[in-house]
Amino acid sequence: MHFYTPEQDAQNLKPTGGHTDGLPEVLLIGDSISIGYTQAVRALLKPVCNVHRPAVNCGDTNNGLANLDGWLAGRVWDLIHFNWGLHDLCYRLDEAADSSNKDKINGTQSVEVTDYQANLETLVRRMQPHAKRLIWASTTYIPEGEAGRFQGDEARYNAAAAKVMQAHGIPVDDLCTLTREFPPGLFIGPGDVHYTPEGSARIAEAVADCISRQLKAGG
Repeated sequence: MHFYTPEQDAQNLKPTGGHTDGLPEVLLIGDSISIGYTQAVRALLKPVCNVHRPAVNCGDTNNGLANLDGWLAGRVWDLIHFNWGLHDLCYRLDEAADSSNKDKINGTQSVEVTDYQANLETLVRRMQPHAKRLIWASTTYIPEGEAGRFQGDEARYNAAAAKVMQAHGIPVDDLCTLTREFPPGLFIGPGDVHYTPEGSARIAEAVADCISRQLKAGG
């Protein structure tokens, strides 16, 4: 399955140097939204921790279940900041004209919400032995008119995710509330879930602040 990432965001998957020995090791797991803010988060947290991420769009929870072990790399991370959701709630049709097969009229939802919740439960349990701390990032806002997603589905999926996180005592970085208040100019275009560089930078500030606070709380 190909998980679409805008070219402007895909540039953030390129390797960067500057690892600092002795700082906490942080792993970001997420889709193209997280790819868009990865480099800005690294820059903001450069004095605080080393920020890593898989060199791919992590897609939906089914993709997470298939590839999580490789992303964890057999190590224990000081903190993992993670999200799945936008690809789970997306409707797709194999023969759709859209390059990412999005079609919310004739397609089927990638992962139903009950399966999504069960997948998250499994993913959390698999991550727990590999992380001293976990942070869940809520799925970002869906603008009206998105080709493969219905506005409001993010609320249902975030509610399902919140049940899992509450059961495990995992703090939530509420990116949905943050992005719901964004003006239209911070989105790439009408009906697009992706953000301009300025929009991604705004999300990065919230992510970096949440990670920094949780690292301090952990001593």
